[in-house]
Amino acid sequence: MGELVKGIILAGGTGSRLWPMTLAISKQLVPVYDKPMVFYPLSTLIAAGVRDVLVITSPDQVELFRRLLGDGAAFGISLSYAEQAAPKGLAQAFTIGADFIGDSDVALILGDNIFHGVGIGTELSRLGPLDGGRVFACHVARPQDYGVVELDEAGSPISIAEKPAQPRSSLAVAGLYFYSPDVVELAGGLRPSARGELEITDLNAVYLSQRRLHVTVLPRGTAWLDTGTVAGLVQAAEFVRVIEERQGLKVGCPEELAWRNGWLTDDELRTRAETMPGSGYGEYLLSLLALPRTGST
Repeated sequence: MGELVKGIILAGGTGSRLWPMTLAISKQLVPVYDKPMVFYPLSTLIAAGVRDVLVITSPDQVELFRRLLGDGAAFGISLSYAEQAAPKGLAQAFTIGADFIGDSDVALILGDNIFHGVGIGTELSRLGPLDGGRVFACHVARPQDYGVVELDEAGSPISIAEKPAQPRSSLAVAGLYFYSPDVVELAGGLRPSARGELEITDLNAVYLSQRRLHVTVLPRGTAWLDTGTVAGLVQAAEFVRVIEERQGLKVGCPEELAWRNGWLTDDELRTRAETMPGSGYGEYLLSLLALPRTGST
């Protein structure tokens, strides 16, 4: 997967499961331990080598995201913004972002999903040009709460269903998706579901029917966290805290990943750190300058 891949962070929705915390602010701006939630999906895209990113959020939140993330220069990338007037499904991201996607492959990551594991960024960056869609699956204890994909003995998908009462596997589809440029046309042709949304599972089912859906099962030990509930938010914060305190390295630090990718110079990283004087985060960025750039992402 090369730099022609573009990335979308879907950070819309009402965050109703987190009310009252999200009555006035986007869920994706709520902190997960020591940084805003949106830093984590942004870090995943940067680790995957994506340098052109569109953030889709509700109209009243755009300026808050712009204030936090700017034009992306602080992370060595290009950031732009689009509005989702009402939450009409995950697949709506591709119709909203049609002009942004153009003729490029595109990665969609949900703004409340956190991925962490040894070499996950390296593995994502190795994905070749796409012909269809690629989703990522993870074994979970309650697959009925998610989109579920069933694989045959060769690892090819044979069925996919949204929150099935009787799941045909324990593999949940995680909130990270890669598609070829025709995703814009296919998403535009979807019919809204009974709840009035363009469902990502319906989109994946189209690719499956065309035999162009590919599934990567996340390796054991890879963490996939959904922070859309209070319990999930607390669990994610504790997960990040334990790793950071144990290792002394941050989880979901986009500036660090950009610097390790060679997208930020030492001076640019230092300048970024100096915008946050007196904070542990700024001090951490400065401490990176004493380390070699190379490292697992």
